[in-house]
This record gives sequence, structure tokens and C-alpha cells, in this order.
Amino acid sequence: MPIASPPALNTVLTHFHTLIVPLWQGPGWNADLALPYEALDADHRPLPPQRYRAMACARQLYLFASLIGEPGAAFAEERAAALFRSLQRHFHDAEHGGWFYSIDPAGQPQDKRKDLYTHAFIIFACAHYWAKVREPLVESVLNAALEVVAQRFATGDGLYEAVLERNWSSLKSGPLQNPLMHLAEGFLATLAVRADADVQAALLNLATAMQQRFIDRQHDVMMEKPLGAVDNWFEPGHQFEWFFLLESSAVLRGTALHASLTRAFAYAEETGVDKSSGAVSGMLALDGSVRDGTQRIWAQAEYLRALTLRPGSEPVLQRQLLALQQHFLHEQGWHECLDADGKVSRRDMPSTTPYHLATCYQGLIRHLG
Repeated sequence: MPIASPPALNTVLTHFHTLIVPLWQGPGWNADLALPYEALDADHRPLPPQRYRAMACARQLYLFASLIGEPGAAFAEERAAALFRSLQRHFHDAEHGGWFYSIDPAGQPQDKRKDLYTHAFIIFACAHYWAKVREPLVESVLNAALEVVAQRFATGDGLYEAVLERNWSSLKSGPLQNPLMHLAEGFLATLAVRADADVQAALLNLATAMQQRFIDRQHDVMMEKPLGAVDNWFEPGHQFEWFFLLESSAVLRGTALHASLTRAFAYAEETGVDKSSGAVSGMLALDGSVRDGTQRIWAQAEYLRALTLRPGSEPVLQRQLLALQQHFLHEQGWHECLDADGKVSRRDMPSTTPYHLATCYQGLIRHLG
């Protein structure tokens, strides 16, 4: 059976390139600040800005960097360069190093804390951007982000603090799964563009520590908070996202964490994916009961991408591609969230979502190729 009918794949790719990407060239772009608005409404109008986040800037830098050199994307290099400049101009902390979390609508620092999630995406975006342009300044920013993560966020046991104060003093946040996953993604992007023994060692140490501190011993699922934390849960979408990173990496494939997430994939699929509609639930308790049935487009995209690396998943992959197309994509853009009954529960379109769609579609193209 074919993995996915060419018309279905071509349809979503056409939707992405002719509708979604242009949204962030035109109505989603604040030319005065040279930054993307945080979100557009269903009619393509920017939501009244409350903030601009460095993470959103980095995700859009990745989006346009990924298009450099593609047919019909002559605009991509100029937009990526503008986003890279804005990342440094608006968010870099010249006094303490690192990058602020957010600025206010006037372009002044708003939330000055330093969070790992932001820095992980700066590493990820700069690695991809440098792979395309090979400009020394881009590599220097990549190196600075790697250095600040190693020196400021690292806790000495392979893990990293989730949030620190502006001056790097502790907020006692401890480690959290999602920032650590994206840090692993950033490390992998770095290793894809250059040999780096320090980054590879940090990646392997992170995988070992995640196995010890975040993997449930019964079902091998990746928990959102360290084992033993109060009110813990797991998210099917993150099982699929971790699986893809581990399965696609020669460095991580064969680790204990890879084995755990391979098993976790099956449990998350059994308990968190509706077999008829293909809907991926948001949050589950360890026993598989649904804590939040919200269906988020990023989780749909991550499940679809992960299926490209699962042998024998061709019929499910085809179902999921059609489910994404039919339930989440539409002629004005996309639905960010559906409720547990499949009704639209969030109509805005955040600037951060095209990153998930881009990585999903790239996975599909590589698999089909």
C-alpha cells in the first residue's frame, strides 16, 4: 500500500507554500520591529500585540532558513537575515549574556528572565541557518548560545535548569521535559552541520539523564516533570516527538532512551490516538486515562512525522495525513486546537506553529524520497 497518495502530500505542501508561509511575509510581519506578530486571527489580522518572544523569532528564523535555496523562495534569505538581526537586536542581553524571554510591543525588554526553551531554539535555528549561509557571525551566535547553556543552565548531572533570573541566579525551577527535548533537538541540529565532540558528549549525557529522571518504569513514557514530582503526566505528542529525534539520530539510536521511547510510542498510540479519527489527545495520566482531550495541531504533526520512521505504519500514515488535511488545514490557514469532540476551540494562528508543519513535511518528503 502506498505511504501516502501523492495528491494528498502535494495538497498539504501547496497549502503550506502558497498560504501559510505568505501569512508570515505579509500580515504576520511587523516591519517596524522586523519581527513576526505572535499570532493572527482567522481573518489574517494580527492579534493586538502583548509581547514578542525570542523563541517565536527563532522558530521563524528556522522556517525561512529552511526555505533558502528552494524553488520559488527567493525571499527566504532576506527574511532569514532580518530575523537573525532582530534576534540579536531585540533580545540579546549585552550586560549579562544570553537572550531575554520577551520584549514589549514598543520593543523594550519585558520578561528579562533566561529560559532554556528559548536558548534551545536559538541553537536550533542558528545551526540550520548557518548550514545554509555559512556566515561566521551566525556560527559565533550559535557558539555563544551553546556556551551559555553549558555554563549557566547545566546542573552537572546531564540536565539543565528550565528558567533562571536575568543575572543567572537560581529560581529553583529544576529541569522540565519540554525545554530539554528541544535542547536535544538543538544539539542534533548542531551535529548535523559540524563535528562537535563537546555537543555530542552533552547530548549523550542528556539522554542518559532523561532515561534516569523522566522515564516511567512501567510504560517507559517520557513524563513532563521529573519522576516523583507532584501532579505529573505525559503527552502523546511528546512521545512521538522524542521518538523521531532518537530514531533519526545515529548518535542516539541504540541508547536506553531510544529503547524506552520505542516502547512508549506504542503505549501513547494505544491510549492517546483515536483509531477512527486519528485525533491525538493532549494529556494523559499514567494509566492512560485522558486528562486533557484537546487536539493540538503540533501533536498531529509530530505523530505524522514519527510514523515515517515506524516500519509497517504506511496505512496509519496515510490516515494521519488525510486527518491533518481534513480536520486542521483550511483555506484560510489552520486550526490550532480542536476540543475533545473535534470542534474548533482556538481560532488564532500562532507564529510558532509553522515550525511544526515544516519539520513534519520535511520528514514526509525524506521518507517518500
